[in-house]
Amino acid sequence: MIVYASIAGLFGLMGIIIWYASLDNSQLEQVEIQLSSVEVKDVNSIENSAKLEIVFLVKNPSEKTFTVPVIGYQLYADDQLLGSGQYSTEDIAMPGRAVFYPDSEIPLKNTFVLIKSELNSEIYQAVLDGRINSFSAEGIITTETSWSLIEKEFKSST
Repeated sequence: MIVYASIAGLFGLMGIIIWYASLDNSQLEQVEIQLSSVEVKDVNSIENSAKLEIVFLVKNPSEKTFTVPVIGYQLYADDQLLGSGQYSTEDIAMPGRAVFYPDSEIPLKNTFVLIKSELNSEIYQAVLDGRINSFSAEGIITTETSWSLIEKEFKSST
């Protein structure tokens, strides 16, 4: 009988921990992300590739402090898909990541490699020449506290 009571108590404790961790979710979902800029940083004419610097402006309007371990995104130029990219700090321990305190705003930079192919040669050249009217990104941003983690979809343009 004591064994069954211990198991029931353990499940009850686990339920309380899960409930407590979920209290942060509504505040974590308030994260705001905006595609701030896209700039050509390096062009490799031998490999037909260009490195673009992507800057996301991430804002924390909530009262909960969090970090951003991952931003997975698809990048578009004038509504044409350029490819997929990912900002990731998953390999860095939480204390080493950018910390988003309440009402803070931090730009997160990422390098996107654009490779020229037969399918995208026109849009590739337009990016290099600066003839793009607007860039846009859509994807999923992950926010994390020590107790909770949520994923939120986003869509933003310059």
